[in-house]
Amino acid sequence: MDQTQLLKGILEGCVLEMISQKEVYGYELIQLLKEKGFYIVAGTMYPLLQKLEKKSYIQSQLKISLDGPDRKYFSITDEGRIYLNGFWDQWESIATAVEHIRGGQLDEK
Repeated sequence: MDQTQLLKGILEGCVLEMISQKEVYGYELIQLLKEKGFYIVAGTMYPLLQKLEKKSYIQSQLKISLDGPDRKYFSITDEGRIYLNGFWDQWESIATAVEHIRGGQLDEK
């Protein structure tokens, strides 16, 4: 199975979770995800950040960088936290159901 299809469904929640932990800029997010085993390219990350900002789940702020051009930092909004909580609730439900199937527990409910 193509990992991209699986990842597409959970990337939004994972990115929001990382932004909820600290204010970050796009390239930093790509690197943090890479450290966790997710190999995301800029062409995937930046449209996702734009989508999250358009939904008002995150907000951005330009900050001066000593290493080059100004950077756009992202932080989570109250709406984003509400969405993220719902995401993790759904994730737990789905993960539990998948583990029951994978573990051969089809008779349990």
